[in-house]
Amino acid sequence: MPLQRYHKEAGATLIEVLIAMLVLAIGLLGLAGLQATSIQSNHSAYYRSQATLLAGDLADRMRANRLEALTNAYLTDFPTPSSTNTVTGTTAEKDVAEWLNQLALTLPEGTGKVEKNGTLITISVRWNDSRGHIKANNDNNTHSETFAYRTEI
Repeated sequence: MPLQRYHKEAGATLIEVLIAMLVLAIGLLGLAGLQATSIQSNHSAYYRSQATLLAGDLADRMRANRLEALTNAYLTDFPTPSSTNTVTGTTAEKDVAEWLNQLALTLPEGTGKVEKNGTLITISVRWNDSRGHIKANNDNNTHSETFAYRTEI
């Protein structure tokens, strides 16, 4: 009768497999967290892009109607966000009402402000970016984001 030899390390043990699965699970959880952060950042970037486009839109409207723009007809100071602004009156009043309506429809709690210093115009767009914030950067937990667009008409 031949002698059988026993090999102590013939394959992976159950403990080794469990440890490998644990390491893999921790890595996948980290990857899922990274994906969530990426989605938040992309959402915030989308809002910032929309704010840029809308500020540029009003600047173009002001350039097209330069005489009224130079007489302070476009000035506004962060009204309450609303998409029901009445589009009537002068060209400047219509432009501002349409712009404010578009801000409220495109951005959460979107509103705007227009300031003028000579021919230098500052168009500010404000919105609630609570979904895009990764970390709270202030104490009162308001996630208001403001984008300023400066141009000369």
